[in-house]
Amino acid sequence: MSEELKHVGEIFRAKRKELNLSLKEVENSTSIRSSYLEAIEDGQINDYISSVYALGFMKQYAQFLSLDIESMIRDNPATFRMPAEKHEFNYGIGTLETRGTMGGGVKWLPNLIWSGAAALILVAAWYLAKFLGLI
Repeated sequence: MSEELKHVGEIFRAKRKELNLSLKEVENSTSIRSSYLEAIEDGQINDYISSVYALGFMKQYAQFLSLDIESMIRDNPATFRMPAEKHEFNYGIGTLETRGTMGGGVKWLPNLIWSGAAALILVAAWYLAKFLGLI
């Protein structure tokens, strides 16, 4: 697969040079980091990122260069086949996260002050209305 990947990388590099574009110009247009573009052209992209991202970057790069990605996939199936990646998830009793106090500290204090002020205003308004004989 490495030889096919290098061959595909050479196709990318040749097309980019044919269009007289620098890696920085391609990076600015595609938002793919120039280090990844260089890795694609060197045939080493799978050494840096997961195969899902590598495939997506290669397709986006091919589209930008107006390369026929479908024929490239047909001609080099091993290069574009995503290998099954094994992900390890070690969730156990020791990895459970404990939460802190509700509200995370003094975040509740302003709400308490406003609530107390509102209650004080209501009580004062009630006594004032009783004093003026409105109630």
